[in-house]
Amino acid sequence: MKISLITVGKIKEKYLKDAIAEYSKRLSKYCKLEIIEVVDEKTPDQASEVVENGIRAKEAERIMKYIKEDSYVVTLEIQGKMLSSEELASKIDQLGIQGKSHITFVIGGSIGLGEAVLKRSDFALSFSKMTFPHQLMRVILLEQIYRSYRINFSEPYHK
Repeated sequence: MKISLITVGKIKEKYLKDAIAEYSKRLSKYCKLEIIEVVDEKTPDQASEVVENGIRAKEAERIMKYIKEDSYVVTLEIQGKMLSSEELASKIDQLGIQGKSHITFVIGGSIGLGEAVLKRSDFALSFSKMTFPHQLMRVILLEQIYRSYRINFSEPYHK
């Protein structure tokens, strides 16, 4: 299985880079992982809805360049469906059984995802009703994907 993670913005903090590297290394046993960072747009304070829509559209254009036609796309959205770790593991397992060999997870920028990406999404996933920094969300998502593989292979880790 190939897992792509498309994210808006770069990671600046060393501790987050270290965590991402650790989970990337752990995941290499189970899947081919690629992490793609697209440039984020600067959002002015008190930006109007029109300005924010324009920013989301520019970021969406960058994201869409990396989404392969045959990939199953999972977008991270506050209004998405919340799954337990076991349910996410089952979803990843079922996609493989159904012949999907590529899953793309998309984490938007600070003001969310553009309409083009939302329309392309096959599944909207929510980790919480709370908002998390997208840099931290990358670590959380990688950990949950790793946990999913450990669950699916009946290996110790998941509690």
